[in-house]
Amino acid sequence: MPQRPPLDSATLFERAQAVTPGGVNSPVRAFNAVGGTPRFIRSASGAWLTDVDGNDYVDLICSWGPMLLGHAHPEVIAAVQEAVARGTSYGTPTVPEVELAEEIVRRTPVERVRFVSSGTEATMSAIRLARGFTGRDVIVKFAGCYHGHVDSLLASAGSGLATFAVPGTPGVPASSTDLTLVLPYNDRAAVTAAFAEHGPRIAALITEATPGNMGVVPPEPGFNAFLAQTCRDAGALFISDEVMTGFRASAQGGWGLDGAVEGWAPDLMTFGKVMGGGFPAAAFGGRADIMRHLAPEGAVYQAGTLSGNPVATTAGLATLRLATDDVYAHLTATADALKAGVTDAFTAAGVAHRIQSAGTMFSVFFRDAEVRNFADASEQDEKAYAAFFHAMLEAGVYLPPSAYESWFVSAAHDDRAVQTVLDALPSAARAAASAGGNA
Repeated sequence: MPQRPPLDSATLFERAQAVTPGGVNSPVRAFNAVGGTPRFIRSASGAWLTDVDGNDYVDLICSWGPMLLGHAHPEVIAAVQEAVARGTSYGTPTVPEVELAEEIVRRTPVERVRFVSSGTEATMSAIRLARGFTGRDVIVKFAGCYHGHVDSLLASAGSGLATFAVPGTPGVPASSTDLTLVLPYNDRAAVTAAFAEHGPRIAALITEATPGNMGVVPPEPGFNAFLAQTCRDAGALFISDEVMTGFRASAQGGWGLDGAVEGWAPDLMTFGKVMGGGFPAAAFGGRADIMRHLAPEGAVYQAGTLSGNPVATTAGLATLRLATDDVYAHLTATADALKAGVTDAFTAAGVAHRIQSAGTMFSVFFRDAEVRNFADASEQDEKAYAAFFHAMLEAGVYLPPSAYESWFVSAAHDDRAVQTVLDALPSAARAAASAGGNA
């Protein structure tokens, strides 16, 4: 009987590259932005990851947000095991999907919810619905905001603030982006100009409630309220993408950070990550009069075999029910401790940095000025970040393998996990200082 090759990350990466493009199933996992070999994870528990080589890491990506309670939470696992024992997929309506929809409606401004299987599906469907509801075609988005790999949203800015976009990647035809306007984030003048020129044709403006895919870049005070009012005045819909921030930035997501205070409310919202409890699940929802346009009630078609999957909705429901005020207080305290540790270590090492937050989410930018938009984020020192990343990894801390991502903590990050990060920071900051030079 032939002997199986050893299960180490380097060997697995070679095997993966032979059968999967780039050896990964989502590009950032390949470590291209930081160099080196990606770690293949064997298991996870609480705040810790264990790779196939037997190394343990404090996890500061938390599956890019979903693991609000930590990995393998006993009560979530128990609920999932019971659900799996009843069957994994029926292709029929189920109890958990109704209960999860009720929980989302209870926590957010949406009145009706439709489940899908990914954040990309959620934003794609919300845009289709907005176009069907308004009878218009043009979509407005912001540079640096990521809304999944929808063709019309993988767009780069055109030659002027109010000109239509061009494809942002090969494989996206110009016809898919020629009805998309891409604007600088936090730029009211650009929004005003775009609506002045194209207002009667704009179906919707889509934005992350708080952008987290160029690092955390909070909306300036009143910006989301301004967007909501601008859309309302033009007869367009305001879509708030909360795939990342939903139930993560706060109990109510990014909307809860300023919407409840400033009085803005989206017409449509998208959700994912936390609401799936670590399973592939997402949703879009909004005003009842808009959602009624979806089939079978209305004419806008959208469907999915695994939408509302009973195992995924069970995991999401268990997660949201366990996400108490005490959990969010713990997340906030943990994030604050880590941010303070980064500030102390970077200041001592002379590393230019800027920490920006949205509730329990935060990012460390390797530059010494405020980051208001994607252009600002692009000016950070990526070489310094790569050196910092690898020094932290060697010390047992798993950070995002890209300078343009958010850091996430969980309810399972205890004193030991936090102290492991704090202990690793000084030497990693010195490594960043030695490698820097782009800022």
